[in-house]
Amino acid sequence: MSPADALEPHPRTPRERLVRSALELVGRQGPSGTGLRAVVERADAPRGSLQHYFPGGKRQLVTEALELAGRAGARSARPAHPAGRPSEVLVALVETWRRWLTESQYATGCPVVATVVDASDADAGLREAAAAAFAHWQSAVADELVTAGVDVARATSLAGVVLAALEGAILVCRVRHDVQPLDDLLAELAPVLDAAAG
Repeated sequence: MSPADALEPHPRTPRERLVRSALELVGRQGPSGTGLRAVVERADAPRGSLQHYFPGGKRQLVTEALELAGRAGARSARPAHPAGRPSEVLVALVETWRRWLTESQYATGCPVVATVVDASDADAGLREAAAAAFAHWQSAVADELVTAGVDVARATSLAGVVLAALEGAILVCRVRHDVQPLDDLLAELAPVLDAAAG
């Protein structure tokens, strides 16, 4: 399972498969390490479909993959029991990433982070797409925190802290091939989130 599976378990059209394939490969090896031929092969799409669906080339494809990543990240913030404790939002995020990491044998990382690390400073378009994906994800986390009782004025800031800590934990998990950093994140940050509930 990959981040794209959170939204589209079985993409139907070649276009959907290409975007999902790009998201998966970018999450594993960054945009520069993701070849278009590999994207097409993984998507099981016709060779000419890239030019047909993505006249803007690789940049358009990666930008759309980042949009999908933002939506998948937002969906991963939904706790199993809405309107519960704020820590349940963190539990939902941690459990989702635990599954993605272990099922991929720690090969899957965040495609947004991979793009930011990989993208040239001159590529403002990809940086903007990455920023939009993070903003979408942060907004969804903040909304869930508000639903769980966190003050609106504080929810956005806490959501940013949650995502920053989560991204760091994902990276360390991949390096160590161990989910302990996610467990540590949950143990340390869950009480902070619950204390923020009014």
